[in-house]
Amino acid sequence: MFCAEDVVDIYQHLRNNNIPIWLTGGWGIDALLGEQTRPHKDLDVFVLLDDILRMCTLLEQDGYTLKELWEENCPAVDTFGNRTDTAFVLQDPQGRELDIHAMRLDEAGNGLPVWRESEGFIIKKQDLAREGSIARFSVQCISPEMQMICHTGYEVPEKQLHDLELLHDKFGVETPWHRNKL
Repeated sequence: MFCAEDVVDIYQHLRNNNIPIWLTGGWGIDALLGEQTRPHKDLDVFVLLDDILRMCTLLEQDGYTLKELWEENCPAVDTFGNRTDTAFVLQDPQGRELDIHAMRLDEAGNGLPVWRESEGFIIKKQDLAREGSIARFSVQCISPEMQMICHTGYEVPEKQLHDLELLHDKFGVETPWHRNKL
């Protein structure tokens, strides 16, 4: 399990090495809410494609190894000419999992995901500009609206449905099931 202190440690470690990350998924929602609402088995993050190899090298020093390549993984070439994976899970010896998806930034600062089946999907600059907090520590995360978008197109587990309800209650963002009731 990933506890709040683990999230802050990883976040600070990467930021101290000039690797920005954006929290998404369960911890991203909890960051937006400003409190931990449930236990989390993993930490979901967006990372710039150009930072993937450096991030993996740093985390490898902390015992992280590749656990899984997601089906949507689509190896891409970064600006340094390195071929790297774009959607994968790293795991440390304690079983904590880091779920990583790579993106590029366009000239306007919008996130362009580089994993398979993301063509046309854009994470707007303002959706990357949100801040939240984990254990009173400020972190970058994606917006409530983008969280809703990222939780569509698959069978959403009950615990994630609850997370999205909390986002709806706090921020008034429309969930897919609210939209379907109209």
